[in-house]
This record gives sequence, structure tokens and C-alpha cells, in this order.
Amino acid sequence: MFAIFEVGSKQYKVQKGDVIYVEKQDKKVGESISFDKVLMVDATIGKPYIKNATVSCKVEKQGKQKKIFIIKHKRYTRSLKRQGHRQPYTKLVVTGINVK
Repeated sequence: MFAIFEVGSKQYKVQKGDVIYVEKQDKKVGESISFDKVLMVDATIGKPYIKNATVSCKVEKQGKQKKIFIIKHKRYTRSLKRQGHRQPYTKLVVTGINVK
């Protein structure tokens, strides 16, 4: 059984036991989180979401991704600006797909 659900502005296709990385969620490690914006479960397609369907997950880790560097350079003026960014994420383990 698989499901496609929405978190933030992204969609994820998951099965029970899958590990996914999503945008930062305000939950602590070990807590459970449930998503109700389920777009599809097996052959059932929602309009736009399936009523009474949820995807249950457990928070495994809160972290930051690898640092990326942004460099802005203006020619002729010796102007250079360096900036770094680390995107926060939440690592989730799918514990169940529930359809009533």
C-alpha cells in the first residue's frame, strides 16, 4: 500500500517503513506526527484530498543540510559578497497509512 501526501509545498510518495526528509516540523525527536493532506492511496484519487485518510510518521531526527555558498560578484568594482545557507529539515519514518 502506498500513499502520496503533501507537506508544505512538496508531495511525497511513501510506503510503511519509508524514511523521508521534509521541511522542518515543530515536533521533538520521538514524537508522532500525522498528515491529513493525502492526495492518493493505491488507486483512490482525492478531489483534491481523500477524506478520512492520514499518513502517520515518527520524528527520527531534526537537523540541517550541508552548507551551500552563494557568491555575488560585480565586475570591475572588486565587489564580492559571500553568504552561506543551511536548510533545516526533519527526518521522518512512516509508521502507517490509515484510510477509514
